[in-house]
Amino acid sequence: MANAEKLAAGTGSSVVVTRCQICQGTDLKSVLFIGYLPPVNKMHTLGERPGEEVFYAAEWLFCPVCSLVQLGLTVDKNILFPPEYPYTSGTTKILRENFAEMHRECAELYAIDKQDLIVDVGSNDGTLLSNWKDAGFRVHGIEPTDMGKLANSRGIKTSISFMGREAAEKVKKEDGQAKVVTATNVFAHMEDIDSIVESMLVLLKDDGLFISESHYLISLIETLQYDTIYHEHLRYYSLTSLQYLLNKHGLEVVHAKRIPTHGGSIRVYAGRKGKHKPRATVKEILAHEKEVGVTEENLRAFGKRVLQSKLDLHALLKEIKAQGKSIVGISAPSRASTLVHYVGLDEGILDAVLEIKGSYKIGKYMPGRMIPVIEESYLFDKQPDYALLLSWHIADELMPKLKQKGYKGKFIVPLPEPRVL
Repeated sequence: MANAEKLAAGTGSSVVVTRCQICQGTDLKSVLFIGYLPPVNKMHTLGERPGEEVFYAAEWLFCPVCSLVQLGLTVDKNILFPPEYPYTSGTTKILRENFAEMHRECAELYAIDKQDLIVDVGSNDGTLLSNWKDAGFRVHGIEPTDMGKLANSRGIKTSISFMGREAAEKVKKEDGQAKVVTATNVFAHMEDIDSIVESMLVLLKDDGLFISESHYLISLIETLQYDTIYHEHLRYYSLTSLQYLLNKHGLEVVHAKRIPTHGGSIRVYAGRKGKHKPRATVKEILAHEKEVGVTEENLRAFGKRVLQSKLDLHALLKEIKAQGKSIVGISAPSRASTLVHYVGLDEGILDAVLEIKGSYKIGKYMPGRMIPVIEESYLFDKQPDYALLLSWHIADELMPKLKQKGYKGKFIVPLPEPRVL
């Protein structure tokens, strides 16, 4: 990254951001700091003795030129996304439904032939591409972790690689250019975003579509989702900042839509300028962002709300623990690590964090903590008094399921305001 300082940090490295990741502006405003966090998917095996841990600064910077909100530190991608990366998109119902809905929407809005190639960047276990493959389209995923091997075993052709010019040329050589290139919950994760977009253009047909889905800054602010701040998420897009980035590379936004995944995301369609007529949705969302105001002042106000939320959750947990009650966490998404560390939760507060059977995280400790992650049958066998929903953004989906399975205790929803249900 230009004009950035390389720092040695334990077993890896990080880069201090001194220029905006989109417009290269240097007038960056520090608007929020939530402490030092470990890589959210670095999890030690249960029983392993604690040793050295590396934590990285989590700071928000705001660029007044292009309106991008971004992390102030970039961590080596090989640390954040190791081969044994434990996340699988196919285990989350709302994601499966979202990917199926995206496929239907894209096929309805734009003419796509069964002979066309669909490429997914950061394709994980192939869940998104399975919708296209099952409908008869040619597909190719690009995925750097062992999840790509899982996708290949399921018949979803996947190149095991980080996205870049070399990966794009490989796919193009093997299968030709793509009519649709998707990047869901990864487009904010990749370093040197200009070269990433250029690599995607190598893959994209002249009349092709690039579809991204990312955490949406406006939703994040509205619902106080500070727990989505961690080092995999380098950028926190508004449509305004996304449009600035895409326009730099000769692309224009032609459709945009707010979607419920990850507590509030934005799906953005883009194509080469003049190839697709922009829909009214683009102007509508841009106008709303202007009305809401993505400003330094508003972001600092968000930070004050974050602090108050932390204090409120502390107060609630203090009262529960003073009564001698037991608390477990429910699910261990990446965002849970941020909440655990920012609020200061440990094994003295949470007896365990519970994951569904088959999760790759079972048998590990929470990142940077000694809180064990175990199978969710514990909830029904032991009946702890309270269950803290760390995947609180899907609370409406989780609570009925857990009650139906036999849990009789109470739920704690930590955000936007801590409450017991």
